[in-house]
Amino acid sequence: MKTPFKIWDPSTGIHLGPITLHYYSLMFIFAFGFGYLLMTMIFKIDNVNQKYLEPLFTWTLIGTILGARMGHVIFYQPELFKEDFWSVFLPISTKNGLKFTGFSGLASHGATIALIFTTLYYSFKIIKKNPFWVYDRLGIVVSLGGAFVRMGNFFNSEIVGKPVDPNSPFALLFPQQSSEYGLTVPRYPTQLFEAVGYVLLFVLLWVLYKKTNKKYQQGWLFGLFFIILWAIRFFVEFLKEPQGDEFIQIGGLNTGQVLSIPFMIAGFIIMIMSKKFRITQAENEKPE
Repeated sequence: MKTPFKIWDPSTGIHLGPITLHYYSLMFIFAFGFGYLLMTMIFKIDNVNQKYLEPLFTWTLIGTILGARMGHVIFYQPELFKEDFWSVFLPISTKNGLKFTGFSGLASHGATIALIFTTLYYSFKIIKKNPFWVYDRLGIVVSLGGAFVRMGNFFNSEIVGKPVDPNSPFALLFPQQSSEYGLTVPRYPTQLFEAVGYVLLFVLLWVLYKKTNKKYQQGWLFGLFFIILWAIRFFVEFLKEPQGDEFIQIGGLNTGQVLSIPFMIAGFIIMIMSKKFRITQAENEKPE
């Protein structure tokens, strides 16, 4: 393709003989790998027994994958329940024969809802702390993980932006998506916009956690995380192409934006409520 525009058309992944390690999968590995290391540091800073780390990792992994997949199907592709039921729960397709496809649709709203419930179980049944204590620290990790996931979307040339003025410094061609969006035209790299936003959010939360006493006001960091994370998602949505059929639209806002509003409101409420959940440094450490 001869064009004056910048082109993003990478290989599908790293080829290891007959096996291809897809970049999207690699970004998920990075997200959970760095998340595990980061949470290990956090538990050491809080002087919490490391035995509580493995269950948190397990429940976070389950909540993220299952919730993200269910969220995508429910909010964007509900027809799969009828047309290809097993593809909802398994990385396969049974339409036109059985074949391995991987999960091609994951939604952050669904992952968030599922993580709220799995973390509640972990908080009450395993570590026995106020759930907001866990959410505060999980928000730091999720911010960084979200950046890796959006980088995976960028490698996959998915969740692309709307067409942009060819003279814009952000104009980028995604030829891999020509079959889905038609003629290849310059678009916004919205995946990178979100990724940068999440990295900045991670830095902010990490500094507040390390340098202030806000980690002792249970829920404050989590509320701030909710407000900023979903505000980033809300505003970047103005530049995105729809991810599927828009089943929820209100006042010109798309599905992703409408679903983000309740989370932002919840963030404000949680920050206000956090005043009631202050603890001391001694109370912060898990008694044996």
